This record gives sequence, C-alpha cells and structure tokens, in this order.
Amino acid sequence: MSPQSILRAALASTLVLLFTGCASLPADVPKAESKALASTDDTRLGQGVRRMTAAHPGKSGIRALPEANEAFAARILLARGAQRSLDLQYYIWHRDTTGLLLWEEVWRAAERGVRVRILIDDANTAGQDPMLAALDAHPNIELRLFNPFANRGFRAGDFLSDFTRVNHRMHNKSFTADNQVSIVGGRNIGDEYFGANMEVGFQDLDVMSVGPVVREVSQEFDLFWNSASAYPAASMLSGVTPESADTLKAEWEANRGRSEAREYIETTQRTPLVAQVIQGQVDFEWTTAHVVHDDPAKALQPADRTDLQMLPRLERALGQSQKELDLVSPYFVPGKDGTAALGELTRRGVKVRVLTNSLSATDVAPVHAGYAKYRKQLLEAGVTLFELKPGAAVPPPSEESRPRGLPGSGSTGGGSAASLHAKTFAADRQRIFVGSFNLDPRSARLNTEMGVVIDSPQLAGQLSSQLDGRLPHVAYQVRLTPEGKLEWVENEGGKETVFSDEPGTSALRRGWVNFLKVLPIESLL
Repeated sequence: MSPQSILRAALASTLVLLFTGCASLPADVPKAESKALASTDDTRLGQGVRRMTAAHPGKSGIRALPEANEAFAARILLARGAQRSLDLQYYIWHRDTTGLLLWEEVWRAAERGVRVRILIDDANTAGQDPMLAALDAHPNIELRLFNPFANRGFRAGDFLSDFTRVNHRMHNKSFTADNQVSIVGGRNIGDEYFGANMEVGFQDLDVMSVGPVVREVSQEFDLFWNSASAYPAASMLSGVTPESADTLKAEWEANRGRSEAREYIETTQRTPLVAQVIQGQVDFEWTTAHVVHDDPAKALQPADRTDLQMLPRLERALGQSQKELDLVSPYFVPGKDGTAALGELTRRGVKVRVLTNSLSATDVAPVHAGYAKYRKQLLEAGVTLFELKPGAAVPPPSEESRPRGLPGSGSTGGGSAASLHAKTFAADRQRIFVGSFNLDPRSARLNTEMGVVIDSPQLAGQLSSQLDGRLPHVAYQVRLTPEGKLEWVENEGGKETVFSDEPGTSALRRGWVNFLKVLPIESLL
C-alpha cells in the first residue's frame, strides 16, 4: 500500500470515528411494561409440576445439568412444552448450530401462540441485527437489547464516546417456560457451551428448577425486562421486510440439514433426560432455593454502588463457612480484599479450595494475569489452588463410569480442548451456588449477574466429593517450593510430574501474561 493510500485510509477512519462516535441512544422510547404470566397452573408443565410439588409443599425441585447435551435437551424440551410463555435472558446467543436450532424452537413456540420475551445483552450481537429484527417482528415475540450500542455498524465508536456505559454488561442467564420450569446457570447459547464444538468446549453447570424458586427467577427477569437499560429491539434495529421470516426459515432448514446438526440432534435425543421426560420420571431434589441477583440499575451507576451489587447478597445467602469452602470459577481474580478474606477463612481453620483455568486452558489471558498476581499470596495464606488442564474433561468410555456433578464432565469430544466456564461455590458441603457470577472485579462491580443458592447437602456434597476424587487427575495443583517459588504438579496414573513453569504454555505466552500483570487493568477484569 502506498503512503498516499495509507494516509487516505487513516483519514477515512478518523472521519468514521468522528461521525459515528457521536451517535446516541434514542430518547423517550415507547416501552410497555409486562410481567411473567401468573395463571399457568393449567398448562401441561403446570399440571406436571403440581403433581410433583404436592408431595413437597413449600420446597423447590432442583436437578443439576452438568452434561452439555442434557443442558441443550432441557432447553429444547421446555421450548416445545411451553403453552403460554417463554422468558429468555442471555449474555450470548451465537448464530451457530445449537443457537440456530434453539432460535427455530422459539419461533415454533411463538407460532403456537406462546408469548415469547427475549432479553439479550447487546455486547455480542454484532452482525445479527437483521435476524434479531426479523424475530422481533413476529407478533408473539418481543425482543429487547440490554444496554445497546448506539453505533450499530461501528461499535468502537461507543467505546470511544461512551465507554463507561458500554463497559457495563448483563451477564445473567435464564430460560423459563410457562413460569413453571426454569434453567439457571453458567451456560450461554452456543456450540461451545453445549458440546457441539469439538475443537473447544466450555465445561459448565446449570440447574433446572420447579416450585417456588421459579417465581423468583421470573421476578428477576421482569425487573431486568422493565429496566431503563432494556431497549425494545424495534427502537434500535431496522430493515425488516416481508421476506425476512422466509430468510430465517431457510437458514434454519439449511442448518438442520448439515451433518454436524444431524449428528448433534441424534446425540441429544439419546440423553437420559429425554428418556426421563418421556417416561415422566424426572428426578428432582426437593429443598429450599433462592435467587440472588444484581439490580439492573448497576449498569448505569458508578462501580462503587455496593447497594446495587449481588456479591454482598450472595455472601449472606451462602453464609459463613465453618469447615470447607470450594470455589469453582473460570475467571478468578480475588483482588487484595478477596485474598485477605480467603486468608482469614484459612486462619479460622476453614479448608479453602479453588478450581480455575490454567493458562493453557483459559480463553482470556488478561484475566489469568489478574489471578496470577495473587497466586503466591493465596498459597502462603493456606488456600489450595487447582488449575484445570486443557482437554481434561474428555468423557470416560462408559456412561456408568462418568462422574456427575463436577463441572466439566462430558462437554467435549476426544482430543478437544477444555476450558472451565462453570461458576459454582459450595459451603460446608451443605449449600451451593450455581449461576453466572465469576469471582472477579467485573462480576462484582461492572456486569450484572444472577444465580441460585440451594440448601443441598446432596449437590454441595457431590461437588466437593467430585473435587476430592478428580482434581488431582484433571487439574494441576499449584504449590510453593521451600524456596518460595511456584510449581505445578500433575498426577497421571499415580505418577507425579512437577513443572517449574506453567505447563503447556510457550515462553511467549507466559511473557505476555507477565506484561499484562503490570498494567493497571484489574478493575476491568
């Protein structure tokens, strides 16, 4: 490229920034307030739930969904079973195999007369405006964008002109059918979350629930749906034509015809959950559960507004650990205060154990840099650290031998990479949190989050027991040498291998992380 061409390109880019960076969100957008439907006990789902809850008055039914295929199957089954309403809230909804399959099921539900409300964070919708506008144009579908970008074609303009606002995102994830059954957890909608991407798979955890806790999920959804940051898609998107629906249907048909989709659908249909639903024998644990979440106003307020934040509520709901605290968080940046708090627990005699991603497994190197700054302090304080190995969660050969309950069992295929994505914490093998909240500054202060705290010795104990048995085999344990240096210990077949550098990484990648560690970016992680 000639110097003149470079100059022209730079000038054009500057003009784009000048003109698009000034775009602003529409003011006084008409927005009708709506609430979750209350009278749904007579639906098929409502009748089925009533039969189950009758024997457990006041209790919620909880079923863990650690398996990727089952987590996808559960959402498909709920979309197909809904008769009155679907309320869906997600941070990411990819336009890939599983994303398109779910969009098609949602459309079919709307075609049956189901009222569909979809709330999606706008951070990951680039390139999807025509599809989202076409979905929103269906008379039974209403789609809202949370904290949308004013510059639809050049989002960098918003980062330049309105960074403080767009840096706040809605990370919540829920899927509720007929206000009777909900799925809450760590999974977004996309192939890597449902085991349809064989190159990389996120190891994750959701819970499916029935009973009183579902009403709490719906209340959380209504709060966000009617919030100031939720913009009707029609106020932001344009370009719907009479042919838009036909274009969507053609894309869905083509997607179903692809070999990857056919194989995935066949695998999903063989999951135990599908058979249990057909036989009317879905197994729930009956217990007490409560939703914890941020206030949606957090997205528009300074990061120090702790009264709007979920973390204090989560700490109260989980209660103070007396013996054990197990923390599973893919993005773990404890900060000075968190490191001190975990150290105080260990001084009180509490066994604190953390599972996060290794550098070779993480998909966000800056977050790993933020965590790495505190590794030595955590270990000196008596915290036990494990880092997931890439590919560690490949399913064992038989269903009978497959461990259940541990995030990461069965999400990827042989030889594929694995990256931890579940966010779950167990206190004293009695109470467990499952949701979207990472133990990092972004979840605590910038993003909105949600999850469920469950009084469940079964689930909490299962998580801790799985960690007891599997961690030495699926993760590196990080330890301090007598000289105070870090080492990573791998246990394979009873043989211990010790690494002095982060295993499975290059010197260049480690150098990049070391550089990131000195940058003042922790508050953004």
